[in-house]
Amino acid sequence: MGRDDSGDRLLRRLVFMSLVDGIRPAGISGWVSPVAPVVTQAAVGAGHWAAGRRRRALAAWASAAGFGLVAWGLGTEAPTRAEWQKYIEQQKDLMGKRGLQVPATAARTEASAARRRLWNALDVLGPSMRMVFGVRYGLRRLTVPAIAGEAWNVVFYGLRVPRAVQRGRPRIAAGSALVVAGSVARLRAASAEPLR
Repeated sequence: MGRDDSGDRLLRRLVFMSLVDGIRPAGISGWVSPVAPVVTQAAVGAGHWAAGRRRRALAAWASAAGFGLVAWGLGTEAPTRAEWQKYIEQQKDLMGKRGLQVPATAARTEASAARRRLWNALDVLGPSMRMVFGVRYGLRRLTVPAIAGEAWNVVFYGLRVPRAVQRGRPRIAAGSALVVAGSVARLRAASAEPLR
């Protein structure tokens, strides 16, 4: 049995890898997403420390430091969106030369630019809400959705570590490893508590 090397599958892999690699944020709104977890985890750590839960506080601060390193790495080591678009177009051309069917990309129009501005606003809204509500829910006991969120951090940032090492991005690699360590420590510290 051979592997399916269709253009759609390769393009999906390329887009997934761009998600794992990260793209340098552009403008103030682009920085909200990588910086919001830093503020949230730091505030949660302070609340745990004040409540006497030292291990959970240290885990939250480790995650905050990790998110901070990832944000710093995205600002200094990651390619810009224009550089990444150029790379994707090169990969599409390469797939076309191999005879693979490559999905066509839509031309930039005024409607797509307006849609992009709307998506940029929504990109800021999600992390901002997570930052506001994350502090409140981060101080409570671990719930099933919180465990799922921590598991997501372990998987996503765990995949990001070897990829960042392979790409020669030490800040992103170290930050991602700290996020994974903080999430695992937080799960271990809260494992004795009953689920709600």
